[in-house]
Amino acid sequence: MAEMRILENERLCVRVSDHGAELCSIYDKKEDREVIWTADPAYWNRHAPVLFPFVGKVTGGFYTYQGIRYPMGQHGFARDREFLCVETGEDKVVHRLVSDEESRKVYPFDFELEIVHILKGNCVTVEWKVKNTGEERMYFSIGGHPGFCVEEQIGARLVFEGQESLTRVAIDLATAGVDTEHPETLKLNQGEYRVEEHTFDRDALIFDGGQVKQVSLENPDGRRLVTMRCPDARSVGIWSPPGKGAPFICLEPWIGRCDNSGFAGELKDKFDVQLLEARQTFETALDLVIGE
Repeated sequence: MAEMRILENERLCVRVSDHGAELCSIYDKKEDREVIWTADPAYWNRHAPVLFPFVGKVTGGFYTYQGIRYPMGQHGFARDREFLCVETGEDKVVHRLVSDEESRKVYPFDFELEIVHILKGNCVTVEWKVKNTGEERMYFSIGGHPGFCVEEQIGARLVFEGQESLTRVAIDLATAGVDTEHPETLKLNQGEYRVEEHTFDRDALIFDGGQVKQVSLENPDGRRLVTMRCPDARSVGIWSPPGKGAPFICLEPWIGRCDNSGFAGELKDKFDVQLLEARQTFETALDLVIGE
């Protein structure tokens, strides 16, 4: 059983697991409620996995780098690895994953991935730091997949303040790739979209092009649950298991994402893949603001 690291203040109690450096709980003391999805396997058996070095699926379950095919499961492998906890305190915990013989079998790059969780007031900041520790340029994607509890999924509110509409692309269910040929307009009512029975029938709502830098999730009665601020996100996915009416919704900030439908090229040509030169470091962060 992986060890759980605890951050706590007067407002929140936060638990982060060494397994996957996964944020497993944010307990809101003021509202007496759990914020993070409980990983009930009847719906989805995770809380808030970190997606690295890939976001989503790759075409056919493999990708090609310098002419060699490498197998890769959905969302990469970091979420299923044990991280080393290198720093912990009342308001901060730091986890690290380093490339090894096992990772190089499926991802031929030397890297160091550092995940930092910081608690301040009613805000949890999550930092991702990717370092290329090798001598060749590396390619990667990284993202978050936090699930948030809602009292009722149908009628739950997604609030994109200041926006009148968004352009959404959908998953092609036959290929698991993104159908960029048929974008759709998601109309908002004063920045708000209410989840409907069939909202997730075509998997995640995906918003590319840096359209979403902040999104709030509210219960049907308008009580705000969480606001995610993700200023560096290139894409944002919003997801819940199709057809289940699950009592949670995921707000997913991504830098890179799954392949476009029909993609069969090299890793370097993958949609929005990130390039990191030798010995360089990539850093980004997001905030989860709990309640009002």
